[in-house]
Amino acid sequence: MLVGVIAAVVAGAMIVTSVLGSGGDTPTTPATVSGSDTVALLAGIPQQGSALGRKDAPVTLAEFADLQCPFCGEWSRSAFPEIVRDYVRPGKVRMDFRGLKFIGPDSEEALRFAYAAGLQGKLWHAVDLLYANQGEENSGWVTDEFLASVAAAIPGFDLQQALADESSPQVDALISTANDSAGTLGVRSTPSFAAGKTDGELALLSVSGLTADALKPTLDSLLAE
Repeated sequence: MLVGVIAAVVAGAMIVTSVLGSGGDTPTTPATVSGSDTVALLAGIPQQGSALGRKDAPVTLAEFADLQCPFCGEWSRSAFPEIVRDYVRPGKVRMDFRGLKFIGPDSEEALRFAYAAGLQGKLWHAVDLLYANQGEENSGWVTDEFLASVAAAIPGFDLQQALADESSPQVDALISTANDSAGTLGVRSTPSFAAGKTDGELALLSVSGLTADALKPTLDSLLAE
């Protein structure tokens, strides 16, 4: 059973904050969403379901995250582009998104949308845009209008198909699989990361901060094996 906490590294110390009951009542997201940075970041990189990167990449990095988690958003905005540039785009690492939904209703709304986008090969576009325009926890920020704006910023994206797929057995199964994986690996906070050889088992990582540099030694070591 996952615990409703999120973890951040501040000044070298791990601070764990309860998120249950947090947030306000007024959505805080913008009315329109710009997707140019996301499109440029992910251009030409293959996506399949929850995975980003080449199937034959030697190393897999799994990210366990709640799309409402502010620290997950911080990591996505600051570290994710560097990981994509240095490891995913060159074909060294394949990333796998394993979404959780413990903070509140907006978590599940966003997660179902992201996984539905994955059925169109666009999960990482949706995730990056959701983090780039993340609202205050449990404020009701994941509205139909907001998701429509996110969809409009993703080239070739079918919003109506995604909305239909949100409650599909495929999305239910993806959510269940991610939750089971988190339980097996002992994930208790977000963001958390696990890594390993693509054809082997993943191990939960202990990272020192929400930066790309905190992950690079592990990725480089796995690539050197």
